[in-house]
Amino acid sequence: MRKIVLAGGCFWGVEAYFNTINGVINTKVGYANGNVENPTYEMVCKNTTGFSEACYIEYDEQVLSLKELLNAYWFIVDPTIENRQGHDIGTQYRTGIYFIEAEDESAIRESLEEEQKKYEKPIVTEVIPLKNFYDAEEYHQKYLDKNPNGYCHIPRELIEKKK
Repeated sequence: MRKIVLAGGCFWGVEAYFNTINGVINTKVGYANGNVENPTYEMVCKNTTGFSEACYIEYDEQVLSLKELLNAYWFIVDPTIENRQGHDIGTQYRTGIYFIEAEDESAIRESLEEEQKKYEKPIVTEVIPLKNFYDAEEYHQKYLDKNPNGYCHIPRELIEKKK
C-alpha cells in the first residue's frame, strides 16, 4: 500500500470522490501540516493553526499509479486559486499534495509541471512533505455517505459518475 495526503477544499467531497476510484483502498479526513497538537475542527476554522483540511489516502499501486491518482486530483481542484475551492474560503481550504515517501516528490513535481501547461496563472498548490496529520472528528469521516444532501464543492455528478 502507498499513502499520500491531498488537500483540495472541504475534505468531505475530496474523500467521497477518491472513495469512488478503483485502487483506493482506504481514506480518512483530517488536518494536515499545522502547528498545534490535536486540533479540532473549530480550531482549524479560525485560520490560526496552519492546518489544511485534507484526505489521507491509501492506494494499491498495482491497480492505481501515483500519476493516475494525481490526474484524478487535478480534475477536482482549481490549483491556481489560493486558500479557496468553491464556496470554501480560508487557509484550511488551500490545495496541497503532502507526500509521505520522499521518492514520490519527483513524480508529484512532474505532474504539477504537466498540469501547469493548462493554466495561464501559476499553480499555487503546496507540494511538501507531510509534517503531521490528525484525524478529523468522527462525524466528518465519510460525511457525504452519512449525509447524502450535505454540501460539497465538487459537483455531485463527478462523484456519482465515478460510482
